[in-house]
Amino acid sequence: MDGERLFVLTGAPGSGKTTVVLKLVEILKQMGISVGGMYTREVRSSGSRIGFEIIDVATGKVGVLASIGHGSGPRVGKYVVNLKDLEEVGVKAIESASQYDVVVVDEVGPMELKSHKFKEAVKKLLTRDKPTVLTIHYRASDELLEEIRKLVGGKSIVVTFENRDRLPMELAKRIGSMLRGVGIG
Repeated sequence: MDGERLFVLTGAPGSGKTTVVLKLVEILKQMGISVGGMYTREVRSSGSRIGFEIIDVATGKVGVLASIGHGSGPRVGKYVVNLKDLEEVGVKAIESASQYDVVVVDEVGPMELKSHKFKEAVKKLLTRDKPTVLTIHYRASDELLEEIRKLVGGKSIVVTFENRDRLPMELAKRIGSMLRGVGIG
């Protein structure tokens, strides 16, 4: 993949990366552009984060990515990663994304990187020639993240409080112009 079709969003936790991705998906769909892939969201109980879900953008299928507590999966901080759901929901969403115009993966982070199948699916995605939007943890280090950073050549988009509201439309315009000259409005 050339770096022009790869959009890498990064930023501090809570900066709005997932929100930017979800708004972008909404705008692209309104433009008639099909979107596949996956995203993650926090699960809260009584105001406290107790885990994360993983959602297939195209089908809406939901799985548990990680939760606080005991379990047999790999640990990231206080969370136990659910490799089964990560692979059955997230990896399948990435693998089936070849049938869509645009692919999003939110996020390529410490929990997701515990899965070899996830890493392989993302590596394969990077060889495709279609617009791809990835969010990456700003501090995480992994060979795959280094490969992604190298592909974009330092052109990662840092999501901040100041730019997060305008980014979805800016990205949609750039992606729309790449695909069949689709425009907005």
